Amino acid sequence: MPDPALAPASTKPPGDPGASALPPHRVSVVVPMYDERDNAEALLDSVQAALSSYPFPWELVVVDDGSRDGTGAALEAHAARLGPHVRVLRLRRNFGQSAAMQAGIDAARGEVIVTMDGDLQNDPADIPALVARLLRDDLDLVAGWRQRREDAFLLRKLPSLLANRLIRRTTGLHFQDLGCSLKAFRAAVLREIRLYGEMHRFIPAWLATVTSPARMAEVPVAHHGRIRGQSKYGLSRTVRVVIDLLAVFFFLRFRARPGHFFGGVGLFVLGAGLSILGYLGVLKVMGESIGGRPLLSLGFFCVIGGVQLLTTGVLAELIIRVYFDDRPARSYHAAPQRALPADAGWGGAAAGEGAASSSIRNSAPPA
Repeated sequence: MPDPALAPASTKPPGDPGASALPPHRVSVVVPMYDERDNAEALLDSVQAALSSYPFPWELVVVDDGSRDGTGAALEAHAARLGPHVRVLRLRRNFGQSAAMQAGIDAARGEVIVTMDGDLQNDPADIPALVARLLRDDLDLVAGWRQRREDAFLLRKLPSLLANRLIRRTTGLHFQDLGCSLKAFRAAVLREIRLYGEMHRFIPAWLATVTSPARMAEVPVAHHGRIRGQSKYGLSRTVRVVIDLLAVFFFLRFRARPGHFFGGVGLFVLGAGLSILGYLGVLKVMGESIGGRPLLSLGFFCVIGGVQLLTTGVLAELIIRVYFDDRPARSYHAAPQRALPADAGWGGAAAGEGAASSSIRNSAPPA
């Protein structure tokens, strides 16, 4: 029998005519929000309207990232009216978008996880198409591409264009719009990575450490201008993107072998130092005075720096062993949540059909 906690089955046909031909699955929509009181109810209503006729179970997990304007209370009040398939997770303070998104991913129960912004600039109506592409083509990630952005050119479009071009050249991922939060993931793959700092901008790059870029795709999605509330982004994030990009580059190339990075640089610096000292040694033998030459100090410090880099590489190799063996710590702390049964709190036309039969519940990318 259908679980009474689930949203009633819809009698409307699915928005995507081919959606019912997809393998059985459950969709979790994760939305981090911070100081979006004016958009709270509209966001829940828009997702509810977009997925009300979806033929498979779904849930909406909204994460209030320590808002101070009453966003959390507004979300909880409206979620109670919509049903148990809309869940609100409130963080104790503002931890940042990456940590809030990770909190929602940890709380999600679906085999497919969709992320989106809470400012109503992403269109929830695009969710079924992203999920269908993910499952039909057996992909691990389908990202949205905002081909027609409704943003200011100098403040948003131009920095985004430059950042995307730099990220493509650095990571080798040929995405046109890495900054779009609307993405669909295979949950089994997404949970192989953890988001810290402000790394939510580089999720495809992090996924490239556990799956092939060939299992990722990008599709055009709608984009709307902000109507209510204030943007949390500015030109200052460009500097943070560059710094984070350095960390991404290091992890993509040397995550499992940091000794190669530090060792390579160390050998180069040490070699330069030894060459300088060797050259000065020959001059000394030939009778020239080298005690007051700046080159002597440079060679000396190059040798010391090279040795330090080599030993840093050895220590990094030891630390990386601990990193892979130890369970990563959480990047957030959430208030206690009411426990739900495994199959309770799902919306959608097929909510009562028991998602336990899902054929992609434990799916993972091929080796």
